[in-house]
Amino acid sequence: MDRRSIIKNAGIAGVLAAGVAPAVHAQAALRWRMASSFPKSLDTIFGAAETIAKKVSEMSGGKFTISTHAAGELMPALGVVDGVQSGTVECGHTCAYYYFGKDETFAIGTGLPFGLNSRQMTAWMFEGNGGKLMREFYAKYNIVNFPAGNTGAQMGGWYRKEIKSAKDIKGLKFRVGGFAGKVIERMGGVPQNIPGGEIYQALEKGTIDAAEWIGPYDDQKLGFNKVAPFYYYPGWWEGGPQVDLFVNNKAYESLSAENKAILSAATTCAHVEMQAKYDAKNPLALKQLVGAKTKVMPFPKDVLDVAFKESMALYEELRGKNANWKKVYDDMSAFRRDQNLWFRFTEAKFDSFMQAQKL
Repeated sequence: MDRRSIIKNAGIAGVLAAGVAPAVHAQAALRWRMASSFPKSLDTIFGAAETIAKKVSEMSGGKFTISTHAAGELMPALGVVDGVQSGTVECGHTCAYYYFGKDETFAIGTGLPFGLNSRQMTAWMFEGNGGKLMREFYAKYNIVNFPAGNTGAQMGGWYRKEIKSAKDIKGLKFRVGGFAGKVIERMGGVPQNIPGGEIYQALEKGTIDAAEWIGPYDDQKLGFNKVAPFYYYPGWWEGGPQVDLFVNNKAYESLSAENKAILSAATTCAHVEMQAKYDAKNPLALKQLVGAKTKVMPFPKDVLDVAFKESMALYEELRGKNANWKKVYDDMSAFRRDQNLWFRFTEAKFDSFMQAQKL
């Protein structure tokens, strides 16, 4: 008797009795939670978390869903790594450099002062050794990482008083994200690591003298121009800062191969989308800020010179005392050297010519 006859004449009971199992792919629904370091009001950077969740649900047919939670809902903004490491949540969307106090190597995962621009960072992560080296490092913290956003080069922040030279950095109480605080400290400043949602109040009350966040679109939303008139550029500490999805290792290993592929594809989509949004939204916001009497100014050259010198000295010091740092930084540094050689002949020349034209 052939298989079709069995199914026709015996029904399901006969099928099972005859040892012919129907093809059934029943899969239990999977529900994860994602903690973010960012407030919901920042639709670009928090929006990347929502994009990941949306794409995961769409690609899995609703069988794999992730709920997104803004800073403070499940844990403090700067507590995401601890939450993911311990398994309190399955995943978190954050900037690695917030956690350099655990190990300075965390900072390289987001970006260093005078490091890579956004395209170079993506190239290092996806096609260079960056992704591999950072994944090896994060494994020490029970974390699997995925690039999940980049803001592009940032602005240099908002200042209550004009910065005329590097001497004006001395004593400056400056909210600055990540590893730049180490450099500001060496320049005589007083770095403050304050979550995005708390910066305005600190700047308004004079608890801090200056603050940087990202760029015109987000900065305008947060209202910094209302409490600090001077807006400097460039953000030399953030030429191409990456945001990551950190996943608890046990949670990740429990995923099917299909869901692992879905998660990877979703984060890559968010990675591309975030910078596209910033690049599209920042120009209009900058025009509006200028129209509202914001004084947009370049950092004096000696500020950049001193900052560069102190950054390079700091990195060299860390090479001698942190093996994790040396392994990752040395690879990134070599990659940066080759990238800058290439960009000098292409992107830089093209951009400088186009920006000088009347369009």
